[in-house]
This record gives sequence, structure tokens and C-alpha cells, in this order.
Amino acid sequence: MEANQLRDYELVVIISPQVADEDVPAALEKVGQSITDRGGTITEVNQWGRRKLAYPIKRFLEGNYVLTQFKIEPKMTAELEASLRLAEDILRHLLVRLGD
Repeated sequence: MEANQLRDYELVVIISPQVADEDVPAALEKVGQSITDRGGTITEVNQWGRRKLAYPIKRFLEGNYVLTQFKIEPKMTAELEASLRLAEDILRHLLVRLGD
């Protein structure tokens, strides 16, 4: 396997309901920037909109769900997740490797 082979990933983020609907694209831009800054390429972004959470997260009962599909080197995912954990407007994130 090549050292710098890009892999497919899916990232679901839940953006805080305190972020106004018109400001969600700006929050998504930050997430996209985190991916591209680490050499990744975004293939698709799906906004699922505001949904009720299964359980309260940081006292919030709903959030804006966004699914992003992208390619990135596996070694960059830890750095990406660290930046997502630090982002104040992201309540939760889930990063999943697709394929084999």
C-alpha cells in the first residue's frame, strides 16, 4: 500500500442549534477548510437540516445534521478529529472510513 494513499471517509457533524440557520454554511466552511488544509478533497456535502436529538447533548435537544463525504490520508484523521473536538459550534461528530 502506498504511504500517501487517500481513503474515503464519511463525517457526520451535529452543529449547535445556537448557530442560526443562515450561519450554518459558514460553520460548514470551517469543517471543509479543516479537511482541505490537511490535504483532503471533499466529494459531497448533504445538509440534513435541524433534527431532534435522541438525547440531550450539552443541554440541547436538537441540532443541524450535516453529512460530508471526502478523501484524505488515514494519518490525517486524528488531527482532523482533534480540530472538530475543539470547534465550539459542533456538538458531536462521527468519522467513518468507507470501503475495505
